[in-house]
Amino acid sequence: MRIVDLAGQHVAVWGYGREGRAVLAALRARVPSLEPVLLCPPHEAERARADGLASRVESAPPSVADLSAYDVVVKSPGISAYRPEILEARRNGTRFTSSTALWFAEHPLARVVAVTGTKGKSTTSALVAHLLRGLGRRVALAGNIGMPLLELLDPPQAPEWWVVELSSFQTREATGVEVGVITNVYEEHLDWHGDRARYVADKLALVDASRAIVVPASSEEILHTTALHPRRHVFGDERGWQPTTGALAHAGLPVFDRALLALPGPHNALNACAALAAIDALGEDAHAAAAHLATFRPLPHRLQTLGTSAGFTWVDDSIATTPQATLEALHTLEGRDITLLVGGHDRGLDWRPFAEEVASRPPHTIIANGASAARIAAVLREHAPACALRVVATLAEAVAAARRVTPAGGIVLLSPGAPSFDQFHDYAERGRVFAMLGGFDPDVIGQIEGLGIA
Repeated sequence: MRIVDLAGQHVAVWGYGREGRAVLAALRARVPSLEPVLLCPPHEAERARADGLASRVESAPPSVADLSAYDVVVKSPGISAYRPEILEARRNGTRFTSSTALWFAEHPLARVVAVTGTKGKSTTSALVAHLLRGLGRRVALAGNIGMPLLELLDPPQAPEWWVVELSSFQTREATGVEVGVITNVYEEHLDWHGDRARYVADKLALVDASRAIVVPASSEEILHTTALHPRRHVFGDERGWQPTTGALAHAGLPVFDRALLALPGPHNALNACAALAAIDALGEDAHAAAAHLATFRPLPHRLQTLGTSAGFTWVDDSIATTPQATLEALHTLEGRDITLLVGGHDRGLDWRPFAEEVASRPPHTIIANGASAARIAAVLREHAPACALRVVATLAEAVAAARRVTPAGGIVLLSPGAPSFDQFHDYAERGRVFAMLGGFDPDVIGQIEGLGIA
């Protein structure tokens, strides 16, 4: 469905975050006669009415009857496609689409590298864009990483490559992808997808949309699912790009000195290998591109060292929204006195494997906060009873407690293992608040370089 196809239709835009605003602006630009209705919660409605992009703003939660009254609903990614009212409205004839699907329909000839995965997709996307730019290519970096694709609907000069990060909410909306990259698949977003099987299926839908794919050697599940793909590139073992003790190697031969990579942890070395494998899959010179890894600046809120304050080192890993990601952070910082701040929105993820692993190598203190704090604490008390544990209500209280218990020279690590929605709009806001509470300027540390076209 293209934007022009919405002319003469009764259209609603559901959600007024950055994606929703981009949709309304695109509709106004392409179909000025259209009078879309905006469906959004009350806290967004006041701003929406002031902006005047919609003909009418409805702030009550839409019912099946409300949704069924529209020909087309353009919904924001965070609204689950499996909600009962959406499924029923579909049966009643309403078509649902998204900003991502509209952009792909508008750009059928775009050369797209699409990156997804439970963790590492933003860093890998930014790495691919950085490496291509290092080779002299004009590149767009957009999508779930922080710039909706529709904000780049009509660029004055088209890029040679589009690097697009896709969440599991968006992978089924991509079409005609040149190279699809899957960094990994763990358990996440079960509240949106319903169960793990559907989450994995939605993630791996990118495989069928891609002419070539890049997948990790570490996942038997992904390798099995993609075994028959005619253009599969595997990273993480001797078949392609892999980290070794001191280098990033290709086919067993060292290419790039890992000491020059400004990304902490073995997981980031794998992200760099995924990016290099994507460059190979595009037919570009990955060996030449590898040298540009040395100039890559890490993204904010991803094991980002903020600095030293009050005698502690403060590390922002707010992007860590699964227990597995929190374990990766602990492994990366192993050997230091760590006060770990966990907890947030509770979507029912299993914390038992986390507890069982930290039981043998516990951090100095774990401080649980937010809506999931009580459940995390119960799991830790059962499976890691030797862990020093505190439970508080909010991130601000967690930081205050960390100041009291962290030894001089230790690390205060925010790696929540949970989404932010119980206290914050998103992980970036949580990270900025953490920085401010730690005594740092959030505006200085929170910028993602390279978004847009360059």
